[in-house]
Amino acid sequence: MANTPLMPKATAVWLVDNTALSFDQIASFCKLHPLEVKAIADGEAAQGIKGLDPILTGQLSREEVEKAQNDPTYQLSLQGSKVVLPEAKKKGPRYTPVSRRQDRPNAILWLVRHHPELKDAQIIRLVGTTKPTIAAIRDRTHWNSANLTPSDPVTLGLCSQLELDIEVEKAAKDAPVQPQVEAPETLMSVDESTSEEALAAAFNIDTTRPVAEPEEEIDADAVFAKLNSLKNDDDSNS
Repeated sequence: MANTPLMPKATAVWLVDNTALSFDQIASFCKLHPLEVKAIADGEAAQGIKGLDPILTGQLSREEVEKAQNDPTYQLSLQGSKVVLPEAKKKGPRYTPVSRRQDRPNAILWLVRHHPELKDAQIIRLVGTTKPTIAAIRDRTHWNSANLTPSDPVTLGLCSQLELDIEVEKAAKDAPVQPQVEAPETLMSVDESTSEEALAAAFNIDTTRPVAEPEEEIDADAVFAKLNSLKNDDDSNS
């Protein structure tokens, strides 16, 4: 309220500690109950609150305080504060200049394509649009879909890079974790499939066992020739 000092309890704490004003005077100035001011003086209330000097902030003058201390019936008068508080921003859709409004569909199309994780509410905050417009662009039912060109909203001046990065990071944190998909098996090359290890595995062959040496092939003609020579030797000896 306009007639209430900044941080009334902190102001009351300072006045209790640094002036000889009555509880009624402090309560009237800070818009508190006299019993609450008495509790502050007794240490039963506002514990841990640091006092705020109303003289330093320009809400009271020293002359005003001295006059009130000399006259218990005098009521302190609030002066204009030297502290300028920023006006609270009203929540609502982002305002887009008229010259930039024709670029919003292009920016929405860019966001939908490059950052599908963004929610409609985030796109609305970035470029100042509506949910039906976003849905129409997603579904390609927008009246000007054929002529839309994806354009970076930062380049168009509809939002800052910092604002875009914050929304993208927030959407990434809220996105569900995707299950890891195993890579599909690929066919082996010809060299791999025809190797000794591959063939052994295919035909269940134990490669640790020693391979038997192949038996030498018997030459029948040589055997009969040997036998004939031995027989001729026996006949000659007899």
